Amino acid sequence: MQLPDFLILTDMKLYVVPTPVGNLEDMTFRAIRVLKEADLVLAEDTRTSSVLMQHYDIHTPLQSHHKWNEHQTCEAMADRIASGMTVALVSDAGTPCISDPGFMLVRECVRRGIEVECLPGATAFVPALVQSGLPNEKFCFEGFLPQKKGRETRMKELAIEPRTIIFYESPYRLVKTLEQLASHFGADRPAAVAREISKKFQETVHGTLSELAAHFTATEPKGEIVLLVGGMPEPPKAEKKNKYKDI
Repeated sequence: MQLPDFLILTDMKLYVVPTPVGNLEDMTFRAIRVLKEADLVLAEDTRTSSVLMQHYDIHTPLQSHHKWNEHQTCEAMADRIASGMTVALVSDAGTPCISDPGFMLVRECVRRGIEVECLPGATAFVPALVQSGLPNEKFCFEGFLPQKKGRETRMKELAIEPRTIIFYESPYRLVKTLEQLASHFGADRPAAVAREISKKFQETVHGTLSELAAHFTATEPKGEIVLLVGGMPEPPKAEKKNKYKDI
C-alpha cells in the first residue's frame, strides 16, 4: 500500500528555536549552530532577531513570520520546507508558539508529515514560576487574558482553579489586571509579579493581589511581565468525630 504524498518523510525539517528572553548569554550552542546551518530563519520581527544574529555572527537570510501574515504564508512556507529547505523559526524572545506566532506553521508541517523539532531553551514563565515561591508541582499556563470579550468570564472560571496560574501581561495593563483578579479571586490571594527575566533590572515582587496592585500603582511597572497567582486554597477538612468522646 502506497502512502499519500503528505505522509512520506524526507530530510526536510522545521526547527523551532528558542531565543533569550533577555540576556543574550542564555542562547544555547545548539541553537546557534542550527541558525547558522539553516537555509532560512523565520523571525517574528527581523529587526529584533537581526541583533541576535549579528551578536553571534549568524548570516542566514531572515524573513518575517508574525501573527499578521502567518495565515497567508504558512502553506507556501511548508511547500518550501517540503521541497528540501531547512527552516528555523524564532520569535522575538523565548520559545515560538508559546504566546507567540508559529503554531499555524507547525500544524501545517505536521499535517503534511514534515518533521518538526523544537529545541529546548528559554521561556519566560519557567524561571518566573520557580522563583515565585508559589506551588509549582502543578500549574496552569494561561498566557495573555482576553483584552475585551470574554475577559470577565475567563477570570470567573479561573477563580476556582486549584493550581498556580501563570499569565503574561503588559506593564500598561498590569495594575488593572491585578485589581480585576483581586475582585474575582479575593484580595488576599497570594501572587507574584516577575519582570525583566534574566535582564539587568530583573525583580520578583511577592504579595497578595491587593498588595501588588497597590505596589505597582505607586511604582510604575516596566518591562516584560509574568504574573503568577496562587490557586484556590482547599477548604479546611472537617474534623473527624471521636466516637469514644462521650464514653
